[in-house]
Amino acid sequence: MAVPDTTIPPGLPDTSFLSSPHFPEKRGKVTPLINNGYMTEQRERFQFDPMRHIRFTPPSKVHSMQELGYDDNAGISPIGVSEPFPLFSAEAIRCMRAEVLSKEVWSEYQFSSNLAMCQLRGFAPKYAPFVYDAWKNSETLAIVSKIAGIDLVTAMDWEIGHINISVQTEEEKNNALAEVVNGTAGTHEDDIAPIVDWHTDSYPFVCVTMLSDCTEMIGGETALRTGDGSVVKVRGPQMGCAVVLQGRYIEHRALRALGTTERITMVTSFRPRCPSLKDDTVLTTVRPISDLSELYFQFSEYRLEMLEERIRHQLKEARDARYAGRPFNTQKLKSFLAVQVEFLTHMNREIVENDKVQKGIADDSHLRSEDLKERSRKLGRTTAV
Repeated sequence: MAVPDTTIPPGLPDTSFLSSPHFPEKRGKVTPLINNGYMTEQRERFQFDPMRHIRFTPPSKVHSMQELGYDDNAGISPIGVSEPFPLFSAEAIRCMRAEVLSKEVWSEYQFSSNLAMCQLRGFAPKYAPFVYDAWKNSETLAIVSKIAGIDLVTAMDWEIGHINISVQTEEEKNNALAEVVNGTAGTHEDDIAPIVDWHTDSYPFVCVTMLSDCTEMIGGETALRTGDGSVVKVRGPQMGCAVVLQGRYIEHRALRALGTTERITMVTSFRPRCPSLKDDTVLTTVRPISDLSELYFQFSEYRLEMLEERIRHQLKEARDARYAGRPFNTQKLKSFLAVQVEFLTHMNREIVENDKVQKGIADDSHLRSEDLKERSRKLGRTTAV
């Protein structure tokens, strides 16, 4: 049964739309139909400078998990999603586009899956030092953390600057607009292929930044599944603007847009800075679109560092108690060990043997709603990993 749509707050017109991504095939990869001519040819000219490249204005509103129908403790923060807010300057966006749309990135770091047709990922810092520095900068981290309501760090280098791309020719753009005007376009969202289909993110928080000119864009919102199963839409950000979303715990998808030949978003993932906080990171949606050697190393590195810090803290507490003459707290240690056993069990479960990972195919375990899982199966988009 279709779920009702509402909009928070009213933004762009709720228009049915249809557009087909268009990527000419070339040697097994795709060549973008993206006009990047206005970008600086000397993309290494600029180093990221927060005074010059951050243009932050707080979001008009931040929606809590409760507002979206979830318990405050459903995730790692009571914050669900922000409204779009200015984050980076025009020059910063030009530098980012120049790096992520380079020939090296397109030829070496392009992926596709049953959730999204064209993605670029894993290229920072080698081919995108500006992008890398922008997201590692302490001021950027402070901004994202304040909006998220929790101190965050980038999840891992492999997930810095992940790019989702949808492009179409000028003819396709005009045809899609004409279908809306003539009333021949699809009337329900399920009739129209999204840029990224229903999913939850692998990491607790994401910051989604728009790299395209959205001046004439219609649609392109992010659809969120609420706790009661209804759907709300958050309007898409303008170029240089961003949205912060607790995407690990909220099912969502990126809707297709009209009125433009491209929609390019940059998604950077975050996790809690504090090692004692829970880390529900899974690799379900990223495992099939990653260099597994790099993904598994970075995942295991930060998780083992978390475990190391937890053990050091527990050891210090035990020693301090002994020096103070207090009896050994057996139950406290056993509780600590039980948490770490679950931590390692979860970690082991996410590191799937390479030969069992099907490239480009994510199973439906990342979805939380049974109806969305059933929809995914009917569409034939899932194969067990």
